Amino acid sequence: MNIIKKPIVSEKATNMNELDNCVSFIVDKRANKIQIKKAVEDSYNVVVKKVRTMTYAPERKNKYTKTGMQKSKSSSFKKAIVQLADESNIDFYSNI
Repeated sequence: MNIIKKPIVSEKATNMNELDNCVSFIVDKRANKIQIKKAVEDSYNVVVKKVRTMTYAPERKNKYTKTGMQKSKSSSFKKAIVQLADESNIDFYSNI
């Protein structure tokens, strides 16, 4: 099971990284906090202090067309906010 799917790079996530030393990831829905902590420590060689997770429900949308109304939904996902120790740091912008 690939636990870490991708990092979240947004304005809010960048501010959290600079101010609180927190990094956000989209993770597998079945992963728990212990598995996420181990995956981040192994992948990025950092020390994790705390992990917070939140599960987002699918977003439902109604679309009106000529033939009528069509319903659709996006997929659900799980987000993890990982707080790193003070001496640890992950820089996603160094390879850009």
